[in-house]
Amino acid sequence: MTVENVTLSNGIKMPLEGFGVFQVPDAAVCKQAVLDAISVGNRLIDTAAIYMNEEAVGDAVKEAIDTGLVKREELFITTKLWPSDMSYEGAKVAFERSLKKLMLDYLDMFMLHQPYGDVYGAWKAMVELYNEGKIKALGVANFSIGKFTEFAEIVDVKPHVNQIEMHPFFSQYAAIENMKGYGTVPQAWAPLAEGKHGIFTHPLLSAIGKKYGKTAAQVALKWNAQRGVSIIPKSVHKERMEQNIDIWDFTLSAEDMKQIDALDIGHSEIIDHNNPEVVRYILSAKSE
Repeated sequence: MTVENVTLSNGIKMPLEGFGVFQVPDAAVCKQAVLDAISVGNRLIDTAAIYMNEEAVGDAVKEAIDTGLVKREELFITTKLWPSDMSYEGAKVAFERSLKKLMLDYLDMFMLHQPYGDVYGAWKAMVELYNEGKIKALGVANFSIGKFTEFAEIVDVKPHVNQIEMHPFFSQYAAIENMKGYGTVPQAWAPLAEGKHGIFTHPLLSAIGKKYGKTAAQVALKWNAQRGVSIIPKSVHKERMEQNIDIWDFTLSAEDMKQIDALDIGHSEIIDHNNPEVVRYILSAKSE
């Protein structure tokens, strides 16, 4: 199965679909999941310092390369900077720490994980690392439309990617359109809505899928990809990984897309970044 790529504003190609390891803290489970993900065709692997599994991802990537399963240049490895390290010096130290844990010579993408703390100081450090060739692309995550606009207007090097929550029940079309104006590619975390709204057996998604011999989940993933949104679904089950990546041999019709668009409820049911308690929790959490 050949996954389509999207070309970032700096000319770097990034897979439109990859594999995320959020909420896979067990090292052995995480390592096997990443190996399975690569074996079924995933080339984008997304982790973060706060996930506490960078070493497991690094072990899996090293094994995959050493055994000839994949070449390093075929992979697109992303990790993220947590607010506890959000400063110029903090970003430099955290980058080296993540690189060591991942056992890599460079990162394909380094992201600001949240829009809190000294994001501008951290970004300055990241741009320097990018200019040195240690990072191929720069991104942000969880930057709402307002925060993203402010950030993109101020920084000289615009984010190549903004990773936010996007699925059929929270489509974020306005955010996507806004990103386009800055040459930023949208990337979806929780593209399967973390299982909410009965997404795996949803009547509409299932009915559409039946026309193409696909599951409701495959339809939901294809809907995002067809909008030009990069997706990073997570699973620790190889058969589910195989299903998740098996979305590149069909195209949803304009009517299909319109019907799926109508499922949007206009807000997140997973996390509210406007909730002071959420912000305080994020700022209190440590990545080390």
